[in-house]
Amino acid sequence: MQEVVTLEELEPYVFSLKLNRPDAANALSLSLLNELQEKVEEINRRSDIRAVLLTGEGSKAFCAGADLKERAGMGEEEVLAAVKKIGDTICMVESISVPTVAVINGVAFGGGLELALACDLRMMSTSTKVGLTETSLAIIPGAGGTQRLSRLIGKGQAKAMIFTARPVEAQRALTLGLVEYVYEPQFLMEEAKDLAACIARNGPVAMKQAKLAIDKGMETDLEKGLEIERSCYEQTIPTSDRLEGLQAFKEKRKPDYKGE
Repeated sequence: MQEVVTLEELEPYVFSLKLNRPDAANALSLSLLNELQEKVEEINRRSDIRAVLLTGEGSKAFCAGADLKERAGMGEEEVLAAVKKIGDTICMVESISVPTVAVINGVAFGGGLELALACDLRMMSTSTKVGLTETSLAIIPGAGGTQRLSRLIGKGQAKAMIFTARPVEAQRALTLGLVEYVYEPQFLMEEAKDLAACIARNGPVAMKQAKLAIDKGMETDLEKGLEIERSCYEQTIPTSDRLEGLQAFKEKRKPDYKGE
């Protein structure tokens, strides 16, 4: 049986986490969500993964959101359970310990954009659009979109996107701060791999602690945030990687980090 989510090494320490339902616009079916959860658990278990590129198979869709064909046959309780499962899965993606980059190679609507918002960084093709379009279906974003989008681009701009349900093009998404990088489609994946390789060259323990400090610190006041930063910094001090970094700097060579 073909996997609907794949995890593949692209180059040392850099892995692709790919949604593989191109005929269904990589929509979030229950089977896909189950496999995505399994792959996230695998990523967090493995020490050879230092950066993850989350993308969709094909060029038309990164992820079109919930599988509306599957949803159409559900009762109200089943719909609520399905939305919760999407939200829980997206929270798992957000909690991946290593840096993640959403490579938005095609449309990302509804739950698809919510999935991208759970990544640390977002990179987008100039040929596509993204949007939280749920209000056009008489519902609201229910897997974190109202919360993560407003935190990322501000309350007013998030309301404008959600209230109108209008998708935005790449340059507009870049201006809003919705994505950090925009590239022509033929260059997108190579640029994504270059970015991930740059991330993966740095100290693995430090990268995890930096991610933790930023994510946890953003949800509290500055004083508590500084305490979180100090605690995360302390985790890097006893590592052999820290000593390797100092030695490599002294010897004017590239460090060879082990994640230890």
